[in-house]
Amino acid sequence: MPLLGDLAGLVALVTGSSRGLGRSYALRLAAAGADVAVHDITANKSAEFGEADTIAATVEEIAAMGRRAVAVLGDVTDPDAVARIIAETEAALGPLNILVNNAGGDIAAVGGRRPEPNDCVGIRPEDIRAVLDRNLLSTILCCRAAAPGMIERRGGRIINISSMAGVMPVTEGAIYATAKAGIAFFTRSLALQLRPFDVNVNAVAPGPTWTARFAATRNVASEEGKSRLQRIAQPDDLAGVVEFLAGPLSRHVSGQVVAVNGGAITP
Repeated sequence: MPLLGDLAGLVALVTGSSRGLGRSYALRLAAAGADVAVHDITANKSAEFGEADTIAATVEEIAAMGRRAVAVLGDVTDPDAVARIIAETEAALGPLNILVNNAGGDIAAVGGRRPEPNDCVGIRPEDIRAVLDRNLLSTILCCRAAAPGMIERRGGRIINISSMAGVMPVTEGAIYATAKAGIAFFTRSLALQLRPFDVNVNAVAPGPTWTARFAATRNVASEEGKSRLQRIAQPDDLAGVVEFLAGPLSRHVSGQVVAVNGGAITP
């Protein structure tokens, strides 16, 4: 009977994984036995919210587990950069078995903050493009680059990161929500296309989750007295679902969007 953590001998690439939820996914897959390519757009992106000086910190943490790890840098909204990232991953670690498309965020064209205004009508065209590219386009490009090898090898796991923001109408953050809804639809469509080749394609839709960026950009009321399911999620709550979707216990699960929000919203 397969074990949840049985990823030994597999190679994973997690985009946007030098910090935040991506880092949690990368560490969880490594703990389960996978060799991991840690990605970000620059080497020092993890320092933005004080998580680590450089991407090397996450690579070293994985290596300390006895797994192989490599840092790969590049802009996942650029098709040429995406092709290079996949090539560098496979040159260092071997054929890619697991792709986690985590890179994204509700970030303006001038990075580090949300668009302002950030509604359906007032948002600037350059911010529309930036948010769609960072989330939806990057996911599509990475899937397109990784899928041919998985098709040829007749197997693989693709895990896209959507959001609960994409489930219900919003005014604030509407373009981000639209991009995340698009990721959910693209996930289901890609799963159907790759089904004959035994490539599982699923998505995770997180609710609010404690990360350094979340803590720095939100004012959150006290959670004292709230139940476990009412509290804001911890990164491990999401990482466990990613591990499940990457591993053998989910071998007959594809085309699904798994909501992880304590039952606050059901898609």
